[in-house]
Amino acid sequence: MKLGARLNAWSGFLQALVLCALAGTPPTHAADAASLLARHTALREQLASNQFKRPLYLESLQAADRLKGDIYAQIDQPFGVVAPALRGTDHWCDVLILHLNVKGCRASSGQAGDTLSVRIGRKFDQPLGDAYAFEFLYRVVTASADYLQVVLHADQGPLGTSAYRIVLEVVPLDAGRSFLHLSYAYAYGTTARVAMQGYLATTGRNKVGFSVTGHTAAGQPVYMGGMRGVVERNTMRYYLAIEAYLGALSAPTAKQADRRLNAWFDGVERYPVQLHEMERGEYLDMKRREIARQQTPGMATSEN
Repeated sequence: MKLGARLNAWSGFLQALVLCALAGTPPTHAADAASLLARHTALREQLASNQFKRPLYLESLQAADRLKGDIYAQIDQPFGVVAPALRGTDHWCDVLILHLNVKGCRASSGQAGDTLSVRIGRKFDQPLGDAYAFEFLYRVVTASADYLQVVLHADQGPLGTSAYRIVLEVVPLDAGRSFLHLSYAYAYGTTARVAMQGYLATTGRNKVGFSVTGHTAAGQPVYMGGMRGVVERNTMRYYLAIEAYLGALSAPTAKQADRRLNAWFDGVERYPVQLHEMERGEYLDMKRREIARQQTPGMATSEN
């Protein structure tokens, strides 16, 4: 693929980079229930008052060759519902496909363990063969009565990206509430850096994240831009996918997929400055076709 085509393709890929990790850095997850509950206590003020107008805290980090995002959220769902729903590779395919850039997901098991084969591409309909392929090893690290930790890991990605990792942790707060932490990051090299700069100078030049870096003379917030803005937008997109998935569990099975799709779109439209990309009808039509393809044996990640 020529460099110009790579830059164009990269604009969509950047919007979907969430399944990733920091190579060679200390773990960002709490590792046990007590540590995650301590984090909840430390974030009490931020969860009570923030730009999201909900108990949610988002942070991002950019280093020389890596990006990282974390989201912490208090959710009105009991741990006994949340933990089983977020275990198992099939559940994760139902979550991931909600993101407008995820084109397909297939769960499988083999000698290496459980795997999620994911295709990530542009925000419009496209053949699966035109999307980037990722193979994530899936592992439930801990599943106890008061703590769940799930990890997905992929060594390599396109355009010199590497060391992908996503970590999800959940603990109960009380009988009806849980506290969730979603962490992701990825490492990138020279080719990816050039592509990122091209994206930020063109398609992504006016896109912003959620962190407030200052205020205008009129008192309006100035939001994080650049590479950290990319990470922050996707942090929220994937949190909204988890939220939509959990919220639809109470619906009859036949209606859950459509409820998830509409809930994800409703969530995105709460933050149009950062996340609006298409109209509801366009999103629903595209995703219904992708879900149907995903449910067809052999088609979820095929080249056709």
